[in-house]
Amino acid sequence: MAKKPSWVVEKERARTAEARETFWLFGIHAVRDALTNPAREKLRLVVTKNAADRLAEAIAQANIGGGCDPEIADPRKFPVPLDPGSVHQGAALEVKPLDWGPLDEVCAAPPGTAPRVVLLDRVSDPHNVGAILRSAEVFGAAAVIAPKRHSAPETGALAKTASGALERQPYLRVTNLAQAMELLKDLGYVLLGLDGDADQSIDAALATLPGAPVGLVLGAEGPGLREKTKATCDRLVKIPYGRDFGSLNVSNAAAVGLYAARDLADDPAPAGD
Repeated sequence: MAKKPSWVVEKERARTAEARETFWLFGIHAVRDALTNPAREKLRLVVTKNAADRLAEAIAQANIGGGCDPEIADPRKFPVPLDPGSVHQGAALEVKPLDWGPLDEVCAAPPGTAPRVVLLDRVSDPHNVGAILRSAEVFGAAAVIAPKRHSAPETGALAKTASGALERQPYLRVTNLAQAMELLKDLGYVLLGLDGDADQSIDAALATLPGAPVGLVLGAEGPGLREKTKATCDRLVKIPYGRDFGSLNVSNAAAVGLYAARDLADDPAPAGD
């Protein structure tokens, strides 16, 4: 067999790499939110007739990339490469990941502001990350930050769990988490690592940081924070528990931490004597 010319090999590699940079959103709500997001690059829309009717307004607003029109599919033979258990509701949209811009711009803390960010250390379950994005949007976090490796990429499952937050809540995937943490420190953030064995509670730590930008750092369930991540945090804190068992799902811990941080940030500090 003749050897392929180098330009053919490079073209095939580029095509394969480009294919990996796209994914399928599915479900009426996730597809509708992406269609109406002008920042989302959309490549291919596949819908059943019923789904097309439900999404008519969003389809009319969308600018489908590459000039492709919605493809009407037979609901019995839905021609999209989704996992067998995916509940697509007759709608799937191939897209590229969002580009939110550089971390120092997204997470900038102008004078007089106290933004909150969430950092995830190897949290790879898309359902957990989707739930965290949803909580981050509810409590006004500036961003959710995770390493590119060993973390959940944008996927249809993540988007469906996020319930639209993936289109609105910055999700930044960085090359090196420790370096991103140091950059946040340079921006004025205080980084609190959530660790069940810590001596200080998150409430006590936050009480000493009125008006300060705060980053909440959470690790994967089981392993928790890596040693390098712990060492890069400014403090380790815990969520107090009332009984013998004190372990929360990581998405629940993120929601509790964000609520604690938001509650303090939104309430004015008591006046001095």
